[in-house]
Amino acid sequence: MKRVTLSFLLLLAVVFTAGAQSAQYESAMTKQVALLDDPASFNPAKLGEISNTFERIAAAEKSQWLPYYYAAYSQVMAALIEQNKDKVDAIVDKVDANLAKVDELSPNNDEAACIKSLAATARLMVDPQSRGMQYGMASAQELQKAQTINAENPRVYLLQGQSLFYTPEQFGGSKARAKEKFQAAIEKYASFKPASKLAPHWGEKRAKELLAEANK
Repeated sequence: MKRVTLSFLLLLAVVFTAGAQSAQYESAMTKQVALLDDPASFNPAKLGEISNTFERIAAAEKSQWLPYYYAAYSQVMAALIEQNKDKVDAIVDKVDANLAKVDELSPNNDEAACIKSLAATARLMVDPQSRGMQYGMASAQELQKAQTINAENPRVYLLQGQSLFYTPEQFGGSKARAKEKFQAAIEKYASFKPASKLAPHWGEKRAKELLAEANK
């Protein structure tokens, strides 16, 4: 009887400890994800701080893919707005390392493919003339992969439209096709339901801004 009681108490201790860890994880992630919803966070220094925090969460929660994902997302956004192009490749190397972890924990992940597309775009922007063909193709292929995995992901259409909008027409860009993609993204956002409150949900405001800009 004593052995049964001890086992029961140990089980309760494990359950309560797991619950406390889960609550701590949810709280830390919610706070950091909210920072990414704030436009004031979008400068390289702040995004660097946020990505460092996500990496610390990932180190403590090694079975969760979202901390690695958001670390990569923060880093790729920092790379895209970094004015010193000499720093970009090193930042994107960190993105690739975090996405490799996402691939291990969540294979065939459409959200990760979207970030890989942005990572390729960031490398392209370092030197479009010499890198355009290699990384332009890589970026498009990742979006195609994301669309194949989940055709209802609105971020796929936002990023496809963004690429068409900012690419010169002589290299395949088209404002008319970009508008179609932005409209499709907005329609997808209207019905898209993230898998959880921590799941990726960014981009709707950006899609509307770009459609308005394309309509001018």
